Amino acid sequence: MIPMRSALSFFAFSIAGLFVFADPALATQTHGQPEGLYVHQMAHIFFIISMWSLEFWLRQRNLTKERGWRYIQIAAVLFIVWNIDAAAVHFLDEYLDILGITKIDLWHIKIDNSQGQDSITILYYLMKLDHLLCVPAMFFLYFGLKTILKNTRTAAGVKTES
Repeated sequence: MIPMRSALSFFAFSIAGLFVFADPALATQTHGQPEGLYVHQMAHIFFIISMWSLEFWLRQRNLTKERGWRYIQIAAVLFIVWNIDAAAVHFLDEYLDILGITKIDLWHIKIDNSQGQDSITILYYLMKLDHLLCVPAMFFLYFGLKTILKNTRTAAGVKTES
């Protein structure tokens, strides 16, 4: 068995390495024209339909009365909103020539608006923060599955670790 100190040291150096050798990660991806974007947008539509079907199915069977399923329902709704947001950002990035995006450095971009309307610039900026929808959706999905597993084990008489 690996001593605890060695395991913690390995973990700490691994995390530090992620920060030292990290590359920039962009919240929304751009794709090569035209096939990459078309397939990606179709995937957003498919995911929206899938999450809507899940949410509908949960309501039809009254599963949302249980806490775990309710968390999964919230995750599905957040994934729907996230997909709509991400697809709209892709549309603004690739199809409409009303915004010019210039990367200044690792942490800054400049958004130029050819129409002179600040509202579209602010809307675009807020829509680029799509991770504020996706990450909570993943947490709700995780906690929903965890709760369902715990309830299933409790009902089966299996001891659970918290």
